[in-house]
Amino acid sequence: MITQPASEARAAEQESARRAAPFLDLSGVSIDFPTRGGVFRALDKVNLKIAKGEFVSIIGHSGCGKSTVLNIVAGLSQATEGGAVLQGREVNQPGPDRAVVFQNHALLPWLTCYQNIELAVKEIFKGRKNRKEMRQWIEHNLHLVHMDHAMHKYPSEISGGMKQRIGIARALAMEPILLLMDEPFGALDALTRAHLQDSVMAIQSELKNTVLMVTHDVDEAVLLSDKIVMMTNGPAAKIGEVLSIELERPRERLALASDPLYNQYRSEVLRFLYERQRRPDEVK
Repeated sequence: MITQPASEARAAEQESARRAAPFLDLSGVSIDFPTRGGVFRALDKVNLKIAKGEFVSIIGHSGCGKSTVLNIVAGLSQATEGGAVLQGREVNQPGPDRAVVFQNHALLPWLTCYQNIELAVKEIFKGRKNRKEMRQWIEHNLHLVHMDHAMHKYPSEISGGMKQRIGIARALAMEPILLLMDEPFGALDALTRAHLQDSVMAIQSELKNTVLMVTHDVDEAVLLSDKIVMMTNGPAAKIGEVLSIELERPRERLALASDPLYNQYRSEVLRFLYERQRRPDEVK
């Protein structure tokens, strides 16, 4: 009988445990901010597990800590208590494994759309891709967001929705294992927002990437998500409920408008936001 060395057995056990663990695990996350009136607790003991390939939305009223949760996962803020673990590694600083798309596209105005993406690609793939491979990779990601035609235009020469597409392409070009989106469509008109939502659904279907998105739009959350995390009001905001969205993919917004299950999910989120958004210990 051949026995496995102890060191190899331990390594195998650790790898097995890593594979069994959630892709993203927020455990007991609390965060305090100093104010003139004393310590302000923004989040209180937030626990959330996200599986690989899931699209998860966080929704709640303004000031409930949605973006704070996202910033902790991004490594932009540090939890006072608890923390976030991504694929078995604690998150304590920003990293290329997580790309963030903000409401403001944050494109550099003196660079073309292509160059804005190239800047990130050169940083991430330095020494790993040659010039030709980088060019092909940039063009591939521009194609994903249907912006091939505008690659040599400057941000001032394209619309707000097109700028946001470039921001998404730049994030995808970093090849992150987790895509973080902070109200990415909030500043756009309704029609542009709908087109971008459809594009994000198509991209996520193709890439099977894991997405954590902050939104204030109920319809957007139900349309895009596998799971909706509903936050209670602050201070000391918590996760009030987590709603699993069991709608088949691909999803067609016009067909869903009359779908009873879609409207049931929508009603549940609205009911929470308008009736049950207080902290659980305040609900009588």
